[in-house]
Amino acid sequence: MAVSHHTLAVPFASSRRGDYLQLTKPRLNLLVVFTTAGGYWLGAGGYVDAGLLLHTIVGTALVAGGSAAFNQLYERDVDALMTRTRNRPLADGRVSPASAFWFGLALCALGLLQLALLVNMLSAVVAFATLVTYVLVYTPMKRVTSFSTVVGAVPGALPAVIGWAAATNTLSREAWLLFAIIFLWQMPHFLALAWMYRDEYARAGFPVLPVTEPDGRSTARQTLVYAAALLPVSLTPAVTGLTGGVYFPVVLALGVGFLWLAFTFARTLTRPAARDLFLGTLVYLPLVWIMLMATRVPFG
Repeated sequence: MAVSHHTLAVPFASSRRGDYLQLTKPRLNLLVVFTTAGGYWLGAGGYVDAGLLLHTIVGTALVAGGSAAFNQLYERDVDALMTRTRNRPLADGRVSPASAFWFGLALCALGLLQLALLVNMLSAVVAFATLVTYVLVYTPMKRVTSFSTVVGAVPGALPAVIGWAAATNTLSREAWLLFAIIFLWQMPHFLALAWMYRDEYARAGFPVLPVTEPDGRSTARQTLVYAAALLPVSLTPAVTGLTGGVYFPVVLALGVGFLWLAFTFARTLTRPAARDLFLGTLVYLPLVWIMLMATRVPFG
């Protein structure tokens, strides 16, 4: 799964257990778990079943971890060429491809079964769609076209929908609103990172936008467009009655700050501006999700 799927990698200790843990990209998947839990909380509308929430989180985390293992299995050759990924277990040769395959398959199967049997079938179907789009569509597409970034934002945004489906057994408009917020957020997040590491992406053969169009005009334009679109979409929960209280002014302020960082990056196209935007994205989404959960208007 691809929420923030390009977050900077930090090597773990080279223990056997640590290597398998690193295959699941645990730091990345903390965000997957957080958005899934938020989707469930929002769908539950104040009536949270702790057991159901736990099964939703664990099942989604298992599928996300297995997806990450498959992603690293497919990209082990190019991971070895990039400074920030060359210490991954498969790229470094500490875990064999066969072991990674069976590990990923086991995690995905266990996660899907947990969702299907202990949550509901709809959440399992959405999780399966997330797995397929991330592993079978996005991952191989990364080597072919810069449009893969847009495709990768789809599985990255679906964990919130899994959470909503787990709580409501529906895919209502609110679920797709949560999806839209995360989808739009991912684009400036990744484009900023791709700009910072465009030389490494070029060396590894990934045709990301800053590589295919090195003058940066398309990168700047797309960053601004997605950041600008995110602002009204992020405010929609208050307009539709999903949230109340201070959600609107707080998220408006966060959105304006996010847009300013995007504008600064688009105007200057410097590495410091790209890093500021990237770090800003890491602050923005958790704060918006916290505000969604804290100001959720309960049912009844």
